[in-house]
Amino acid sequence: MLTIRISVAWLIAVICLGTLGLLLLLVQPFTVKAQEPKRYQYRIAEVIPDNEKIQTMLNEFGSNGWELVGFAMGNMTNPRMIFKK
Repeated sequence: MLTIRISVAWLIAVICLGTLGLLLLLVQPFTVKAQEPKRYQYRIAEVIPDNEKIQTMLNEFGSNGWELVGFAMGNMTNPRMIFKK
């Protein structure tokens, strides 16, 4: 009875290790592939220095998938917002 239990335990261990080895062989080709570099679009928008207009523009660009990455004040009369997508 004890030898049957040990044989079943060995059988289960061999099946588990075989399955793990097979998974490692199948998954390896997918992890070796190089990732394509991400491509971004950039957009520069000039705004009138008014809080409500800036907020409206930020909400509009954000809803279209643009992310604000920079804000340049320049000469304080023509602020520019830099977005990327």
